Amino acid sequence: MTIIVHHLENSRSQRILWLLEELGEPYEVRRYERNPRTMRAPKALRAIHPLGKSPVVEVDGRRLIETGAIVEYLVTRAGGRFGPPADADGAIRWREFLHYAEGSMMPPLLALLVVGKLGLLGRPARGPVLAMLGEHLDWLESELAARPYFAGADFSAADVMMSFPLEASRSRGGLDGSRPNLIRWREEMHARPGYQAALKAGGPYAYA
Repeated sequence: MTIIVHHLENSRSQRILWLLEELGEPYEVRRYERNPRTMRAPKALRAIHPLGKSPVVEVDGRRLIETGAIVEYLVTRAGGRFGPPADADGAIRWREFLHYAEGSMMPPLLALLVVGKLGLLGRPARGPVLAMLGEHLDWLESELAARPYFAGADFSAADVMMSFPLEASRSRGGLDGSRPNLIRWREEMHARPGYQAALKAGGPYAYA
């Protein structure tokens, strides 16, 4: 059965396309455009899931939501490929980063997005939010000084999960050459054939 990915432009769902390419799984993309004024997902996504969010994946007779949950399901379905490393420390890191990407790192990035839309009213909050995000980036920089990938010595689904918040940080959160380990990692991820194939499959992506 072909996996169906309900993919919203410039969104978290790009990671699901990338992981499927890395796994070599056949899939179909159903792409949705954001409202150019509000940047919200179209109402058509609510016909797929009541929350109207992306990604939604149809696989094995199920409709799955939440990027981390989808990633875990696909990794398990593929027999553990790109799953936790064999060593205990690596396995813990894998699970931590799988959840950290959305649970801890995305909130300040979303706050920056809101602050930017507030114009002058948002300016007082921008500095504190950037400082908060900077603490995350400093820690992640130190993590990648210790090993080439987030979970360990090899590429894994943890790297897929971490891609979106770090791409957003590069776009609007101050990630630059002052953190060379993160920049190196990002460039290596973008150079992967699976990442490039996912870009072709998903259409224009602002963070590539």
